[in-house]
Amino acid sequence: MPDYKMDKIQMVDLKGQYLKIKPEIDNALLKAVEDAAYINGPQVKQFTESLKSFNKVAAAITCANGTDALQIAMMGLGFKPGDEVIVPAFTYIATVEVIALLGLIPKFIDIREDTFELDYTQLEALISDKTVGVVPVHLFGQCSNMEAVLAVAKEYKIAVIEDTAQAMGAQYIYGDGTTAFAGTIGDIGTTSFFPSKNLGCFGDGGALLTQNVELGEKVQIIANHGQRKKYYHETIGVNSRLDNIQAAILDVKLRYLNHYSESRQKVAEKYDESFKDLTELIIPNRAKYSTHVFNQYTCKVKNGKRDKLKAYLHEKGIPTMVYYPVPVHLQEAYLVYGYKKGDYPVAERMCDEVISLPIHTEMKIEVQEFIIENIINFFNKDGK
Repeated sequence: MPDYKMDKIQMVDLKGQYLKIKPEIDNALLKAVEDAAYINGPQVKQFTESLKSFNKVAAAITCANGTDALQIAMMGLGFKPGDEVIVPAFTYIATVEVIALLGLIPKFIDIREDTFELDYTQLEALISDKTVGVVPVHLFGQCSNMEAVLAVAKEYKIAVIEDTAQAMGAQYIYGDGTTAFAGTIGDIGTTSFFPSKNLGCFGDGGALLTQNVELGEKVQIIANHGQRKKYYHETIGVNSRLDNIQAAILDVKLRYLNHYSESRQKVAEKYDESFKDLTELIIPNRAKYSTHVFNQYTCKVKNGKRDKLKAYLHEKGIPTMVYYPVPVHLQEAYLVYGYKKGDYPVAERMCDEVISLPIHTEMKIEVQEFIIENIINFFNKDGK
């Protein structure tokens, strides 16, 4: 087996992905520069229409990043300081950060061990007369159980904001077999175009998706300084725009999104087959109600061996990541809300067990086999 170096094995191979479509990307970039319409230019308009068409939504609104998208969504829904928003204790900090920034109150909910999504069986019990919304996070590339979430949300008349930053292109599968893209099912969906996402640009970028035309118009205005017409501000807004150059890149890459998802799924299938007999390494669960686009390939390591496995693979030149080492309710910045260790036991346990392996669209078979061989060796010999 080859002796790989750390710089040869990557969690995500963005350069390799670029080189495969280099002429298209370069031409799109050159056109954007030549047009010299750097803010809200033709490329932004084109990509917005492409995004709307791909996801089959009534409105798509681009913005500066995925965190802004979440904040704009909550502003558009009219959430006010003191309102409560239910959010998983196991998620990236941005999901909760915007709640705090807007003066809202995060009401944490534990997650399901199998899919890492919020535990929808606990949702109803958390709703109070101050609850205005819930944020199901489609973590690692797979949709949450939206029918379960929507049933409770509809009964209690609370809004549903889908955090789709890691699941662009995933499809939710309804009980009757029909499908809808992640981010298009609740009141509004948000996503990120951070470079390592399934649909990523060469900097920061984000978007909102909704089937509600009126809400779409409202968040569009909010994202543009609260103005519909230049210099006439009808509401409090923010300055959050996707720049023309990033839009040009994204419009090209959107054409390849389904192919990217298929490539990641093939890598995941090989990992699954290779690790299925390892009792201490639990491969990702596939929910019956969602496809999985594998923004991350996240396993669980049992018997306290996660950190040993991580160190072992590092020595072999194999990078790994832990998404996430600390649950949100125990982060120093959020202790002010009064939560403590033991409040969300599944989320806390997952922080000690999860590990994400390299997965990307350009994964070479010999590299993946090297990763697989070393992981099997760890559990069969070195990790004993």
